[in-house]
Amino acid sequence: MFGRGIRLFEILGFEVKIDASWLILAVLVTWSLAGGYFPQNYQDLTPASYLWMGVAGALGLFASIILHELSHSLVARQYGMPIRGITLFIFGGVAEMEDEPPTAQAEFLMAIAGPIASGVLAVSFHLAGLLGAGIAAPVPVLAVAGWLAFVNTMLAVFNLVPAFPLDGGRMLRAALWHWTGNLQWATRLSANAGSIFGFVLIGLGLLNFINGNVIGGVWYALIGMFIRAAAASSYMQLQTRRVFEGEPVRRFMVSDPVTVPPDITIQRLVNDHVYVHYHELFPVVDESGLLGCVGIGQIKQVPREKWELARVFEIMSPTSPENTIEAGRDAIEALKLMRRTGNSRLMVVENGRLVGLVTLKDLLHLIGLKMDLEGRE
Repeated sequence: MFGRGIRLFEILGFEVKIDASWLILAVLVTWSLAGGYFPQNYQDLTPASYLWMGVAGALGLFASIILHELSHSLVARQYGMPIRGITLFIFGGVAEMEDEPPTAQAEFLMAIAGPIASGVLAVSFHLAGLLGAGIAAPVPVLAVAGWLAFVNTMLAVFNLVPAFPLDGGRMLRAALWHWTGNLQWATRLSANAGSIFGFVLIGLGLLNFINGNVIGGVWYALIGMFIRAAAASSYMQLQTRRVFEGEPVRRFMVSDPVTVPPDITIQRLVNDHVYVHYHELFPVVDESGLLGCVGIGQIKQVPREKWELARVFEIMSPTSPENTIEAGRDAIEALKLMRRTGNSRLMVVENGRLVGLVTLKDLLHLIGLKMDLEGRE
């Protein structure tokens, strides 16, 4: 769903990252609070006070979302579900799971942990506001506490909507999975609910837009489109697992890939290989074996006038666990590696020897063919 993001810090063993889109949300929240919400509800304060209140509100929202996602991650860890980390993006945050939950109970408990955490935060901020009022705390402090109590309440309520991939949708899937024992059917039904809810939000967005609430309308529509896309993606991921789980990488790889020697110039690489075979990545091999790989990305980093001088070994990426996979490994592991590293092509090795290439494009094409031929069960 996301790029690699920017690493911020680690908490309880989970890496917290921020997607560039989160900066848009942070600016919008700060601007709307400092320029709208707080001045309308708490008058006669200075512009500087409103600005700092907006910043504090945005930081409080930032912390609230992290704690919401951290609660999911902690429960997932208890059930052995690997979590790559927590990523904040324009529509909130997500705990990035690598696998499906092992049981319906694990899914339900992991899902409900988020709304519970948001509810606890809402109560805590409300109590903090009451305590602050009792000791005559400054108005800006009370205002920010009150807003954070409200927004965490909204986070809890919104996430309880039974529409996948919201927490409520995961709870619905867990209940259907427990009832029928069929994870695929449960996922399809809850994903359909997510798609319908997305349509509802898009409709609300259009109504708001027509009624003059342009910003609110755009946000409703964007969130609706995101939920629809995420619901479809979640079902596709399950279908992907169904196709590839238990199948070795060697079954889907391209055997005997075109390789290049390490000592040729970039100009020869381009003329004799890229423009001849039209591949985007080439394994680099010499008499000792596989050395690494070179692709379009590395070539583009070298100025055109230096192509006649620079050689492949100077720009190639050496072999590593991020660009190679054993031929006998599960194909699902290849997809996970691609998703985690952003590499759409992996060199396939056996006993340290290059035996093929596996590409994301080919894997996705196969999924599409199987779904067209066999139907979407």
